[in-house]
Amino acid sequence: MNGRASQAAGILLDRHREIVEPTTFRLLGREWDLLPGVYAPQLTQSAALYAEWLPYPVHGSFCEVGSGCGYLAVTAALRGCASVTALDVSAAAADNTRMNAVRHGVEDRVRVAHGDMFAPLSGDDRFDLIFWNSNFVEAPAGEREGAELERAFFDPGYGAHEAYLRDAPRHLQPGGRLLLGFTDLGSEEHLDELAVRHGWTAGTVRAARCGTADGHIEYRLVEFRRAG
Repeated sequence: MNGRASQAAGILLDRHREIVEPTTFRLLGREWDLLPGVYAPQLTQSAALYAEWLPYPVHGSFCEVGSGCGYLAVTAALRGCASVTALDVSAAAADNTRMNAVRHGVEDRVRVAHGDMFAPLSGDDRFDLIFWNSNFVEAPAGEREGAELERAFFDPGYGAHEAYLRDAPRHLQPGGRLLLGFTDLGSEEHLDELAVRHGWTAGTVRAARCGTADGHIEYRLVEFRRAG
């Protein structure tokens, strides 16, 4: 395990555990609801970056894996996506996404489902763009598999990353795009290995280095394209 990554994630996880009551926060010029136990995007610099970097398919379909409080799924609807599907393994996060869809008047375009990765989808669900801001901190298999909130930060054995790359093709429209939020604290080597295993090539399309208390983090928007 990357010691710096684990330490950074542990500090952020502790800050999340301090949120014990429903609250609101401001991000992207809007107010958002946040429930306890749900990933808090206002605590990281990546949230605004991905919201601005994503190539939203205007008049098309967008799927977010790991929607958290729903700020990005709602933003996709507000930016012109005709239909948005928001998925999260956490029931609290799914409820939180619904709350923010209602708050911003896009509940008619944002479908929310609770389940692991693509499990809630049917075989007919296809999207122009799929995105996941991943839990990039690699942990040994069998560790960090407890609380739902920890799953927002740690991916034991990169099992979730493998599931994303393995199962996404069946839910992409022809010509659809598959993107991932990642950082230099994650295991690029393991990610590339999984991409090759499942017939993808990975490339960074946007990146930004942001200062932190102990140095910097480089946030990356990675796109996967079919090999060959």
